[in-house]
Amino acid sequence: MAINESEISAIVKEVVARMQGNGSAESKQLGVFADMNDAIAAAKEAQKVMQQMPMDFREKIISVIRRKTKENAEILAKMAVEETGMGNVGDKILKHHLVAEKTPGTEDIQTTAWSGDRGLTLVEMGPFGVIGAITPCTNPSETVICNTIGMIAGGNTVVFNPHPAAIKTSNFAVNMINEASLEVGGPVNIACSMVKPTMETSKIMLAHKDIPLIAATGGPGVVTTVLSSGKRGIGAGAGNPPAVVDETADIAKAALDIVNGCTFDNNLPCIAEKEVVAVDKIADELIYHMIENGCYMASKEVVDKLSTTVITPKGLNRKCVGRDAKTLLKMVGVENVPENTRCIIFEGPKEHPLIAEELMMPILGIVRAKDIDDAIEQAVWLEHGNRHSAHIHSKNVDNITKYGKAIDTAILVKNAPSYAALGFGGEGYCTFTIASRTGEGLTSASTFTKRRRCVMSDSLCIR
Repeated sequence: MAINESEISAIVKEVVARMQGNGSAESKQLGVFADMNDAIAAAKEAQKVMQQMPMDFREKIISVIRRKTKENAEILAKMAVEETGMGNVGDKILKHHLVAEKTPGTEDIQTTAWSGDRGLTLVEMGPFGVIGAITPCTNPSETVICNTIGMIAGGNTVVFNPHPAAIKTSNFAVNMINEASLEVGGPVNIACSMVKPTMETSKIMLAHKDIPLIAATGGPGVVTTVLSSGKRGIGAGAGNPPAVVDETADIAKAALDIVNGCTFDNNLPCIAEKEVVAVDKIADELIYHMIENGCYMASKEVVDKLSTTVITPKGLNRKCVGRDAKTLLKMVGVENVPENTRCIIFEGPKEHPLIAEELMMPILGIVRAKDIDDAIEQAVWLEHGNRHSAHIHSKNVDNITKYGKAIDTAILVKNAPSYAALGFGGEGYCTFTIASRTGEGLTSASTFTKRRRCVMSDSLCIR
């Protein structure tokens, strides 16, 4: 039976009064708590309201989240760059508009029906309840907003344990989301977070009885921890996306597309081109056009210095991640470079550490291949079985097909910059949680729902 607007309003007022704002003495931001258990309890109360809301009421909340995301896009972008030191403001503004405009809402929640002589059967999508989410510092607010839209569209609420390096930005987004809900008469705490997220708060989330589903967006260690929790997990892990270029490609366009994709937000998106595998016949021409589009061809001496600067015995140097090309070059003593320098390129074997390792910075190694078969073999090796993202520039459909089958990734972009995969200059919806490891691929509202079958036997068939 449908619930009318007055009943919804009464439920909301009761829950809001019970929770008295955000429930945290340490934070004035809505939905931000000092204690993980308190955050989960508050989200559970909000979910009771959310689950009873008609779909169009959830969509009202989502509509305001979209508007507020656009209004605050510049603030969120500047905040993220200032707090994390990664990426650039202009591209982050674009990413927030992309999230606001192309993240699916309630339209993604569809019912499947079968009607025949024996009656009517429906499969409907229902909420899990309170979802636990772990988010990265590379796309902090974008991931929080994107996840929340999809999760509340499915009738859930969410508790975030954001990356410690992006607390301020993540919690600004959480507060904004709760303001959006209250603006249309919805409950507070539809999204919750931590004043100080830690490994301990993460452990509490992973073990809590009221969290049936965990969505983790981050590195391989985070995803492995989530998948070892004993709960249902959606794992969006690492990638090392190769871009293959064969002799049939429009080389000038391929060069521009690769540079644009690789340098977008200083290579922070996990889908971005991380290395190039070029058929030898066109490699020199490709390099020429890449230099024409703002690439700096590094000497062996510079590459060696970059290797020891960017990669430390403990892993990636976090001070290099998400930095622009000129900053990276200054770190190794190269200062007199053209003003339009956007990307650092060099040639090397696939095993070179700056090629084999996912860097998340505009350093692009170029590997030569004898032919398309050799290029595919090397690209598959470089992708390391992450099954995340890959790219190809070719006009040969057979080559594209062969590559797609061999690489077997959640995303395959043909003849376009990598960001076309997220609907930016390409068709399709946007997401910042790409669950390659657990198989969901590009997540959306339907990903965060359970399938429930409802059967009416020998009735309601009027054909």
